[in-house]
Amino acid sequence: MHRRTHTREALLTAALLRMESGESFDAISLRSVARAAGVVPTAFYRHFASMDELGLALVEESFRALRAMLREARSLDVAPEQMVRRSVEILIDHVREHRQHFAFLARVRATSSVVLRHAIRSEIRLFTSELATDLARFPVLREWSTEDLQMLAGLMVNTMIATVEAMLDVPTVAAPQVEGEIARTAEKQLRLMLLAVPAWRSS
Repeated sequence: MHRRTHTREALLTAALLRMESGESFDAISLRSVARAAGVVPTAFYRHFASMDELGLALVEESFRALRAMLREARSLDVAPEQMVRRSVEILIDHVREHRQHFAFLARVRATSSVVLRHAIRSEIRLFTSELATDLARFPVLREWSTEDLQMLAGLMVNTMIATVEAMLDVPTVAAPQVEGEIARTAEKQLRLMLLAVPAWRSS
């Protein structure tokens, strides 16, 4: 790995680790991140103009994982009745694999940084729109208005966010059993939403 790229990744990882240890993003200083990454503060400025800019890079990285998850779910070749379960499994797996990034997003939603809060809201809107586009491919939803597709996608994304937050609250020692319960709850919630689909008349 190129040294410049390595330093950038070290700075991002250092910020994630400090947040994982319980610090809020607002409490993390540029100097502490540089020190944890093993570089001097001037090296920080070669990669990021401020902590907000570093935070934006982490938001982008975190949602890249979410978009990868959506692409994986989109490529599923399973029966419709199995799609909800498989989609929840994919979500649970992604939270396990990218726990630090999901924890960062959950914590930084409450940051005092308007820039980061706006970036997260924008990414959630984009993610919702991509899901709405995917939903429009299903025959039963082809007559739905764009507004109603966005509404259904929004309900699903909110369920996913709640599922992620529940996953992050699980102690590691109790993870397998509790994660199973969280997955079953998410699956039931999504199925309940989909039960209403055939009866809905999109205006």
